[in-house]
Amino acid sequence: MDQSFGALARTLKAQQAEALDAVGDVIVDHLSSSVPLIPEVARHLIGAGGKRLRPLMTLSAASLCGYEGEGHLQLAAAVELIHAATLLHDDVVDDSALRRGLRTANVVFGNKESVLVGDFLFARAFELMVKTGSLRVLDILSRASCTISEGEVLQLETQANPATSEEMYVEVVRAKTAALFSAATQSGAVIAAADPAQERALAEYGMNFGIAYQIVDDALDYEGTEDEIGKSVGDDFREGKMTLPLILALAQARNAEEKRFWHRVIAGGERTPDDFAQARRLIARDDLVGQSLAEAQRYAEAAADALSVLPPSPLRDTLEGLALSSFVRSA
Repeated sequence: MDQSFGALARTLKAQQAEALDAVGDVIVDHLSSSVPLIPEVARHLIGAGGKRLRPLMTLSAASLCGYEGEGHLQLAAAVELIHAATLLHDDVVDDSALRRGLRTANVVFGNKESVLVGDFLFARAFELMVKTGSLRVLDILSRASCTISEGEVLQLETQANPATSEEMYVEVVRAKTAALFSAATQSGAVIAAADPAQERALAEYGMNFGIAYQIVDDALDYEGTEDEIGKSVGDDFREGKMTLPLILALAQARNAEEKRFWHRVIAGGERTPDDFAQARRLIARDDLVGQSLAEAQRYAEAAADALSVLPPSPLRDTLEGLALSSFVRSA
């Protein structure tokens, strides 16, 4: 049986197919607006597809805890709308040109339009949270939304800063990406009235999975092509983002010339068209992508271990496998 990340993501979709389809219907219903441009911009992003991992994990967490109602559909839709809103904002902040292999909404429609539609999606997400009738769910996802914003600002503070440590980088990842994964799985447990141990386990699973997932995503920015990873390669490098391969490259520079190169392209902002190719050569030479993936493995294994308190089931097996395959996925 294929145990690759992609195959396991498809298995998870199959296990939650009926519920995921219903979540899609909820999302479509909540994209409606009397201003035609709003659903047009939103559908440009949401209609482009994606793995839908966050709503899938919300649905899966609720299922693992024995939930039998329909509130998890609204909850999963809220999680996906929060994610979509952050992507619209991210692409404006990062001046990104590609996402999921398509031109980003800010390129197609403009920065102002993308930001405002992102705000609209946040508002719709909070409407859905309220409809679940759970104040704890509202609290968890509200806190996660604040944490994501904090992560974005923290990333700006570390940008082009050669003094950024691995610990600072992980804190950015924890806030910017992993917080929503953790909120997705924890809120799924909450709506199912899971016991505290199960709720903690699922929150821990989401957090560690999210950290591993983002470390891998950042590492792959230095490998592959746009066709392979569905976004522009080298964007992180050109923006001076201090991701793990770059932090390791600075720490492991072999001589003064290499150190000068890294400081020039990071802090000095003096980048030539050939600098990304040189950066990739140095990173490949010392297998810094491999080192980054090894770090991701620690978090992936912690995510899988967290699920041991849940009853054994094919769904639990899929979530464990998804975590354990996350750090070996290729570009």
